[in-house]
Amino acid sequence: QVQPVESGGGLVLAGGSLTLSCLASGFTFSDYAMAWYRRAPGKERELVAAISWSGHNSRSYADSVKGRFTISRDNAKNTVYLQMNSLEPEDTAVYYCSRDRDPYSTSPYYQPANDYWGQGTQVTVSS
Repeated sequence: QVQPVESGGGLVLAGGSLTLSCLASGFTFSDYAMAWYRRAPGKERELVAAISWSGHNSRSYADSVKGRFTISRDNAKNTVYLQMNSLEPEDTAVYYCSRDRDPYSTSPYYQPANDYWGQGTQVTVSS
Protein backbone atom coordinates (compact mmCIF):
# COMPACT_ATOMS: atom_id res chain seq x y z
CA GLN A 1 0.00 0.00 0.00
CA VAL A 2 1.36 3.39 -0.97
CA GLN A 3 1.54 5.88 1.86
CA PRO A 4 0.11 9.40 1.67
CA VAL A 5 2.31 12.36 0.84
CA GLU A 6 1.81 15.51 2.89
CA SER A 7 3.10 18.91 1.81
CA GLY A 8 2.65 22.62 2.41
CA GLY A 9 4.18 23.03 5.84
CA GLY A 10 6.64 25.73 6.71
CA LEU A 11 7.57 28.58 9.02
CA VAL A 12 4.98 31.33 9.45
CA LEU A 13 4.41 34.25 11.80
CA ALA A 14 1.56 34.14 14.29
CA GLY A 15 -1.61 35.29 12.58
CA GLY A 16 -0.49 33.93 9.24
CA SER A 17 -1.93 31.19 7.05
CA LEU A 18 -0.85 27.93 5.46
CA THR A 19 -2.58 25.31 3.35
CA LEU A 20 -1.54 21.70 3.73
CA SER A 21 -2.12 19.10 1.02
CA CYS A 22 -2.20 15.33 1.19
CA LEU A 23 -1.99 13.23 -1.95
CA ALA A 24 -3.50 9.81 -1.29
CA SER A 25 -3.21 6.62 -3.33
CA GLY A 26 -3.67 2.89 -3.13
CA PHE A 27 -7.41 2.89 -2.47
CA THR A 28 -10.68 4.38 -3.79
CA PHE A 29 -10.25 7.83 -2.31
CA SER A 30 -13.89 8.96 -2.47
CA ASP A 31 -15.03 5.95 -0.42
CA TYR A 32 -13.10 6.88 2.71
CA ALA A 33 -13.24 9.61 5.29
CA MET A 34 -9.95 11.44 5.66
CA ALA A 35 -8.43 13.39 8.50
CA TRP A 36 -5.52 15.49 9.63
CA TYR A 37 -3.66 14.78 12.85
CA ARG A 38 -0.81 16.65 14.48
CA ARG A 39 1.86 15.85 17.03
CA ALA A 40 3.61 18.62 18.91
CA PRO A 41 6.90 17.99 20.73
CA GLY A 42 6.27 16.18 23.99
CA LYS A 43 2.55 15.81 23.34
CA GLU A 44 0.17 13.10 22.23
CA ARG A 45 -1.06 12.85 18.68
CA GLU A 46 -4.18 14.97 18.24
CA LEU A 47 -7.03 14.69 15.74
CA VAL A 48 -7.31 18.14 14.16
CA ALA A 49 -10.02 17.75 11.51
CA ALA A 50 -11.90 15.05 9.65
CA ILE A 51 -14.03 14.99 6.52
CA SER A 52 -16.47 12.24 5.62
CA TRP A 53 -16.45 10.07 2.54
CA SER A 54 -18.15 11.56 -0.50
CA GLY A 55 -21.59 10.12 0.18
CA HIS A 56 -21.88 11.51 3.71
CA ASN A 57 -21.38 15.25 3.91
CA SER A 58 -19.83 16.11 7.27
CA ARG A 59 -16.76 17.72 8.77
CA SER A 60 -15.50 17.84 12.32
CA TYR A 61 -12.82 19.86 14.09
CA ALA A 62 -10.92 19.89 17.33
CA ASP A 63 -12.14 22.69 19.60
CA SER A 64 -8.70 24.30 19.46
CA VAL A 65 -8.95 24.93 15.70
CA LYS A 66 -12.67 25.57 15.16
CA GLY A 67 -13.25 28.74 13.21
CA ARG A 68 -9.60 28.89 12.08
CA PHE A 69 -9.01 25.66 10.11
CA THR A 70 -11.01 24.23 7.20
CA ILE A 71 -10.70 20.71 5.84
CA SER A 72 -11.72 19.95 2.27
CA ARG A 73 -11.21 17.29 -0.36
CA ASP A 74 -10.91 17.02 -4.15
CA ASN A 75 -11.83 13.49 -5.19
CA ALA A 76 -10.70 14.06 -8.77
CA LYS A 77 -7.19 14.75 -7.46
CA ASN A 78 -7.20 12.22 -4.60
CA THR A 79 -6.21 15.08 -2.35
CA VAL A 80 -7.33 16.35 1.04
CA TYR A 81 -6.49 19.87 2.19
CA LEU A 82 -6.21 21.72 5.47
CA GLN A 83 -6.55 25.48 5.22
CA MET A 84 -5.10 27.02 8.39
CA ASN A 85 -5.76 30.67 9.23
CA SER A 86 -4.94 32.84 12.24
CA LEU A 87 -2.14 30.47 13.17
CA GLU A 88 -0.89 30.48 16.73
CA PRO A 89 2.41 29.26 18.22
CA GLU A 90 0.41 26.44 19.82
CA ASP A 91 -0.30 25.11 16.31
CA THR A 92 3.37 24.23 15.89
CA ALA A 93 3.56 20.49 15.18
CA VAL A 94 4.12 17.85 12.56
CA TYR A 95 0.87 17.40 10.65
CA TYR A 96 -0.13 14.00 9.30
CA CYS A 97 -2.77 12.88 6.84
CA SER A 98 -4.86 9.85 7.72
CA ARG A 99 -7.35 7.54 6.08
CA ASP A 100 -10.36 6.09 7.87
CA ARG A 101 -10.15 2.47 8.92
CA ASP A 102 -13.39 1.54 7.11
CA PRO A 103 -14.99 2.72 3.85
CA TYR A 104 -18.43 4.36 3.78
CA SER A 105 -18.28 5.15 7.48
CA THR A 106 -21.07 7.24 9.00
CA SER A 107 -19.72 7.01 12.53
CA PRO A 108 -19.21 10.35 14.31
CA TYR A 109 -15.98 8.91 15.75
CA TYR A 110 -13.10 8.85 13.30
CA GLN A 111 -10.97 5.69 13.43
CA PRO A 112 -7.65 5.95 11.58
CA ALA A 113 -6.28 3.06 9.55
CA ASN A 114 -3.26 1.76 11.49
CA ASP A 115 -1.15 1.20 8.39
CA TYR A 116 -1.75 4.42 6.48
CA TRP A 117 0.46 7.23 7.75
CA GLY A 118 2.79 9.50 5.85
CA GLN A 119 5.99 11.26 6.88
CA GLY A 120 4.12 14.37 7.89
CA THR A 121 4.82 18.02 7.20
CA GLN A 122 6.29 20.40 9.77
CA VAL A 123 4.37 23.55 10.67
CA THR A 124 6.19 26.09 12.81
CA VAL A 125 4.44 29.24 14.01
CA SER A 126 6.64 31.92 15.53
CA SER A 127 5.37 34.63 17.85
